[in-house]
Amino acid sequence: MDTQAIISDIEQLPEKWQQEAARYIASLKKLYAEQPKPAENLPPRQFGLHKGKYIMAPDFDEPLEDFKDYM
Repeated sequence: MDTQAIISDIEQLPEKWQQEAARYIASLKKLYAEQPKPAENLPPRQFGLHKGKYIMAPDFDEPLEDFKDYM
């Protein structure tokens, strides 16, 4: 839908509904103004930042006891 069609539709509405449409448009503008900026503005992620902060169990790849009945 192009801008002219939207304006034409709004102009055909009663005055009360036009005011309601204007309030809705204002709320949409406020909503989109408050949204965070895209990730383009963020610095690149640093590789290995959390190295050594997580420990994985030595038997991580071993089958779980709970699933022995299904294997």
